[in-house]
Amino acid sequence: MRRSLPRGLALLGVVLLAVGMAACADKPQTASGPSKKGDSKPWDGSTEAGYTVPDWKQGDRASWEQQLRARNQQQNEYTRSR
Repeated sequence: MRRSLPRGLALLGVVLLAVGMAACADKPQTASGPSKKGDSKPWDGSTEAGYTVPDWKQGDRASWEQQLRARNQQQNEYTRSR
């Protein structure tokens, strides 16, 4: 005697298999077209008031590096604990 799965259960299995296989299809993701933006120098930075400090000058690499050094020293636990 042969036992078979109910027809509805078999159909459900086929549908779940098809949905599962469709979920595996990944569309290629490329960075091309008008949304691609070139990178800029970090010292060119932002001109918005909330993101700058008074001594920093936009486009000046030396002042940018000096501000980084000053900020890093404020985060240095050794110099803060002395």
